[in-house]
Amino acid sequence: MESPFDILEIDAAADDAEIESAYRRRVKEAHPDHGGSAAEFRRVQAAYEELSSGARRSEWIGRHGYETEDVEGTAADETDRYEQESARVEYLNYEVLDDRGWDLEDDDLFEKAADATLATGDYGRFLVEPNETVLEAAENRGFAWPYACRGGACANCAVVVTEGEMSAPVNHILPAEMIDRGVRLSCVGTPITDELNVVYNVKHLPDLDELRLPPRPFEQAQVDD
Repeated sequence: MESPFDILEIDAAADDAEIESAYRRRVKEAHPDHGGSAAEFRRVQAAYEELSSGARRSEWIGRHGYETEDVEGTAADETDRYEQESARVEYLNYEVLDDRGWDLEDDDLFEKAADATLATGDYGRFLVEPNETVLEAAENRGFAWPYACRGGACANCAVVVTEGEMSAPVNHILPAEMIDRGVRLSCVGTPITDELNVVYNVKHLPDLDELRLPPRPFEQAQVDD
């Protein structure tokens, strides 16, 4: 079996930060629109999924006889990440704002959304369970929110948090000024507060243009590969 460490081009003793950094680099190299292929892209994603969980990483190393000094503590870190109660997310589709004459900075944005007659896909609420990212929770409840890499390496899944707080893992593509403005990545972010208001589908905000990966050609490449 091909080693996920070899796919990400890292040592078996790599820590979480090194794994995240390697994934961000490799997922861009493997993307079909950056000279890679859909098959390679999937290999990189699978390798990251195998190594991003401390427990799964330790199990893989144990099965395949890798020697490392730093892996044992990561399973506890992964457990700590999910020691939270279910959180309620109230969401709003950014594309609705122009149609309604609303602005992202409106203090009563979600009050106006609640009073308007919006489709379920554009506005509503759902619960995020302790083992879910915000993107996973949306998908598990039947919503099709935008994404590309699923590992914090692009801004396709970006949301703007207007109330509450959502985690922003250290290793991601967003610059500090975007974090300060409430932008988070739903593919790696989890709720910190019990309630969270997010505007999703903000990937076309001007400051995010250069941080996006083009998903449509990739989806076509998956079909053709």
